[in-house]
Amino acid sequence: MNHGEVAIAGGGIIGLSTALELAAAGLQVTVFERGRAMAECSWAAAGMLAAGDPENPPALRPLAELSLQLYPRFLEDVERLSGISIHVRTTQAIQGARRLSNGFCELDAAVLDAYAPGLVAGGLRFFSLDEQSFDPRDLARALPRAVRAAGVTLLEETAVTSVAAQTGRVIVETSAGRWSADSFIHCSGAWTETLTGIPIAPRKGQMVVVEDHGQRLKVVLRTPEIYLVPRGNGRIVIGATVEDAGFDKQVDPPAIAQLLDRAAALWPPIRTAQIIESWAGLRPAAPDELPVVDACSPRCWLATGHFRNGILLAPGTARLMREMILREPFSIDAAYLRSDRFAASAVRS
Repeated sequence: MNHGEVAIAGGGIIGLSTALELAAAGLQVTVFERGRAMAECSWAAAGMLAAGDPENPPALRPLAELSLQLYPRFLEDVERLSGISIHVRTTQAIQGARRLSNGFCELDAAVLDAYAPGLVAGGLRFFSLDEQSFDPRDLARALPRAVRAAGVTLLEETAVTSVAAQTGRVIVETSAGRWSADSFIHCSGAWTETLTGIPIAPRKGQMVVVEDHGQRLKVVLRTPEIYLVPRGNGRIVIGATVEDAGFDKQVDPPAIAQLLDRAAALWPPIRTAQIIESWAGLRPAAPDELPVVDACSPRCWLATGHFRNGILLAPGTARLMREMILREPFSIDAAYLRSDRFAASAVRS
């Protein structure tokens, strides 16, 4: 039986970021990925580090701010280990809201036109956020290479089928055989409930990329209904639907058409842009739309349920996991991320 200090189920951004953090702390880590690493929700994301988005649950702020503090070093480490550059695509977001929260200053029409010529406010009030975005597909290429360079064993096309805590160790059954570990972390995203009973459900999100050959958008445009994220070379990501559709990842043309209509109503140049690509991803969502970062049984842990903010929250989640497993002081109060906030009957692990 193969043995490792830490075993992780899930090779998305949460699982691989956690693996990188634990490897840097000197632990031997093995990651099991049921498909290809970074090929599910992580690859499908928009890549906004939107810690200041007023649509986020307020309780998310401490973890979001911790992640933002860790992001520069995280990206430096990934680039150094992988040899792949992860370019920042935008550094500012223009957020539209029906009502301004305290601390935000409304942008006047001249400033809005300078940021996004032709923007149609539609009764919304817009303000500016210092906020970076990058292309998650850059990270999807770099992060698996980085974790391997850091000494992590990454086993793709290897599904975890069961986990059982025994005295002093955890037995992990996989499609490629049995493993044992001192600690096990569930980072299985939308597939978490099958192994743990924790109520994490897939929430389908459809997105589309267009190419605008005229006016080049250089900032993220975001409202409660739609976002437009420039990716360089005139390409703009538009998203995203939020659907309870199980594990269906089919692209629905009417849903894409609705996204394009909403985007064009906000920024009319979208109407003449060329459609390049569309896709759907499965976001892992808890009933309260907050992550779960906690122990779930002896020697077993959870890092899942990041919903629409997996890219943003990955470094902070990885840091919390390291602190929990190594019994270090917590960087933030993580009580609101505990798994026991759900009904006890829902937890089978």
